Amino acid sequence: MSNKSRGLNAGKKLKSRRSDGRWHYRPYIQRILRLKERSDPLGGASQARGIVLEKVQLEAKQPNSGMRKCVRVQLIKNGKQVTAFCPRDGATKMIDEHDEVIIECIGGAMGKSKGDIPGVRWQVIKVNDQSLDALLKGRIEKARK
Repeated sequence: MSNKSRGLNAGKKLKSRRSDGRWHYRPYIQRILRLKERSDPLGGASQARGIVLEKVQLEAKQPNSGMRKCVRVQLIKNGKQVTAFCPRDGATKMIDEHDEVIIECIGGAMGKSKGDIPGVRWQVIKVNDQSLDALLKGRIEKARK
């Protein structure tokens, strides 16, 4: 036997019961309190534009070893600084300081960092409005600024 209200005038009780129960569901809490937009430097957006401040190398987490090539980026929309990963071989050679880059989510679990790169949640996809992938494959040359 369930504890749910039944009967002709049970609607109000059922409705309040449902709305109370929804607060035990994590995605509902995150959506209603807008936690993603508040904590996310990109402000809930999928991509953001920024200026490269410096190139950095981060050490991979155990059990892997190696230096992961990343860049520090200052976002144009709100001035926040984030670290973005440069995917593929030789990508950092295509990116210089003061270049304008577009970054996107790297695709880790629940918006966290991916793989063995500690604390990096974004990756570079464009440099000076040119695709980083096309630059690396040699389809286009880097634009002069």
